[in-house]
Amino acid sequence: MKYYLGLDIGGTFVKGVCMTADGKILAEDKCDTGCENGGQAMCDNIAALCSSLTGKVEGQLAGVGAGCPGMIQSASGTVKFAGNLGLKNFPLGEELSKRLGVPVKVTNDANAAALGEAKFGAGKNYKNSILVTLGTGVGGGIIIDGKLFEGGCSAGAEIGHMVIERHGDMCTCGRRGCFERYSSAAALTRRTKYAMEEDAGSAMWTKYTSQNCTGKTAFDFMDSDRSAKEVVDWYIKYLACGLINLANIFRPEVIMLGGGVAAQGERLTKPLQSILDKEIFGGNDYATVTVVTASLGNSAGAMGAAALWL
Repeated sequence: MKYYLGLDIGGTFVKGVCMTADGKILAEDKCDTGCENGGQAMCDNIAALCSSLTGKVEGQLAGVGAGCPGMIQSASGTVKFAGNLGLKNFPLGEELSKRLGVPVKVTNDANAAALGEAKFGAGKNYKNSILVTLGTGVGGGIIIDGKLFEGGCSAGAEIGHMVIERHGDMCTCGRRGCFERYSSAAALTRRTKYAMEEDAGSAMWTKYTSQNCTGKTAFDFMDSDRSAKEVVDWYIKYLACGLINLANIFRPEVIMLGGGVAAQGERLTKPLQSILDKEIFGGNDYATVTVVTASLGNSAGAMGAAALWL
């Protein structure tokens, strides 16, 4: 039996899965990334994780894939720049291949998650899909005709950095008004904190302070508190703007939402779908675009990395 090994490399942990071509997980585990000790030490940690995983599975390892944050040159498996990992021009694919004795493919972590959802998750019944991840930033990946779209030099699909508010808030990328600054979980938390500080009578104060509020806080109180409802409406307005832009450009069959905010389920997707149906170019009766939540959770990245071989 052939199987594939996928790695989802994060700043703190690396998650690994061994799986079959149809997405059945045979073994999974994680290890510390260890990037604070440099790229070589990180690769040593990852190799030990892979050895542990393959020791639990019978069959032939057909390939290893890795999803890594940052700007990735997938053709060579090189991490051109990953600030959170402290890597620049690091030959990740080559170094892992040396240690494992099998070829290793590398892509951006958000691209890997999009491929995972497209092959085995919420997008498996569609040829064209987009994953939008709502976390500290806004990331995502684009699947066109069943294939991962990466753009020139694998540097495309940075959807979090399209501008949706001209001259808006400053983004870490150096531009103002980026999608990420208005639609990430961090943006939602910032807006909630601001609303609480502006409204001393808000019911959100009964459970949270402005220092420990999260992206969940406003949703918890949206049905009973005016300020919370205003925060949610503000967030959905901007998120819908970004999703409609993506829908108009790529016209996917489905847009999948991942990350912590997506746990709100229909409280998020239903109003987004309503706005998209009204505002998408040409209406949503022809070439329908459906907004759903992603389904693979924390396994999407590792499964998508393994799917680079499929």
